[in-house]
Amino acid sequence: MSNDRIVIIGNGISGITAARHIRKRSDARITVIGKESEHFFSRTALMYLYMGHMRYRDIKPYEDHFWAKNRIALKHAKVARIDTEKKSVMLSNGSAVDYDKLIIATGSESNMFGWPGQDLPGVQGLYSLQDVEAMEANTKGISRAVIVGGGLIGVEMAEMLRTRNIEVTFFVREDSFWGGILPKQEADLITRHMREHGVDLHFNTELEEVLAGADGRVQAVRTKGGDTIDCGFVGLAVGVHPNIKWLKESPGIKTKKGVLVNTYLETSAADVFAIGDCVEFHEHPDPQRKNIEQVWYTGRLMGETVARTLTGDRTAYDPGIWFNSAKFFDIEYQTYGWVRNELQDGEAGHYWEHPNGKSALHLVWNAKNRVLHGVNSFGFRLRHEVFDRWLRERTTVDHVVEHLHEAAFDPELHHRSEPAIRASFKQGNTVIA
Repeated sequence: MSNDRIVIIGNGISGITAARHIRKRSDARITVIGKESEHFFSRTALMYLYMGHMRYRDIKPYEDHFWAKNRIALKHAKVARIDTEKKSVMLSNGSAVDYDKLIIATGSESNMFGWPGQDLPGVQGLYSLQDVEAMEANTKGISRAVIVGGGLIGVEMAEMLRTRNIEVTFFVREDSFWGGILPKQEADLITRHMREHGVDLHFNTELEEVLAGADGRVQAVRTKGGDTIDCGFVGLAVGVHPNIKWLKESPGIKTKKGVLVNTYLETSAADVFAIGDCVEFHEHPDPQRKNIEQVWYTGRLMGETVARTLTGDRTAYDPGIWFNSAKFFDIEYQTYGWVRNELQDGEAGHYWEHPNGKSALHLVWNAKNRVLHGVNSFGFRLRHEVFDRWLRERTTVDHVVEHLHEAAFDPELHHRSEPAIRASFKQGNTVIA
């Protein structure tokens, strides 16, 4: 193992986690190839560059000297293809990097759905460092923007634009915000909050066409309903897909929507692994979850898992309890376990909302044995380790409500919200599917 050449394509959270943990466990020679930037940065902090809250150097978790000190070689280059027979990564500049073990961690890229005008200047997604740089240029001097897509990237775009007093019209295809994910109460809370921040939300609205002005840049959009809205920028926030187009020139590695892997994160090619957003499981280790999961923490877990395997401890990927977090302008959101947009058969739920309309807690459990299935929180933080333990141990909702103070991350929940949640729960305003 000490002489193995390990090459990692992609320097996001998955690839860098793998590199760090391989280094902790071995003396292998590690090379990380990054197309987007030379150094690893926090992708979730990209919006703060545009908003002026941070500089690029501020979003790099490690000092530049960290990599040499830990003997992790960084190569800023674009990969053209992989020769799995020769075990070589071919770069677009004509050079090659040989490997003994290879990890593909190339992440995602923004979806495009073939709208007329989607390639006009001033129309873009938001995923990469280059996207933020483009957004900086594309929004100079404009007064109105349109965002298409009701997901988290769209919310980030809206917040970024509103900090510059740019008017934002937001198209959502469903009849509620993030309708495929959030229950109606939470969707309504977030809708109110976004409108308070000046976002003009249009539900049941789909993009038909992006229209160019005399200068060739975006000038307006037309909806499927026939409305025309003037704008100087269009943000496409209709999700992402695995970044694997470049693998078409690497026939030894099987793909569908993503790079196909087994539970050990092994691809169809010998000594080639894949992790993070670009991965598609043949069969997910947790049957409740999708075969493609593009979440920060799952990428980190995959990086840790593949590092164990590559250093002699073959380990199957265990995703653990589902969780996610986000921020809707001023409101923090966390979810643990399963709170779906509608109660499933045999489930019961209780929703509490603070009178200020900015904090809420939604509990869902098994109606028969009262075992907790999941929780959504808005406006305050919950301790990850506590809810993770409760869900793993199949704790009842009654125990959870009585011990909510144990999960309080900040004083507000303990001193004000926790007693109100308990009182509301005891009143019995429970919904059963």
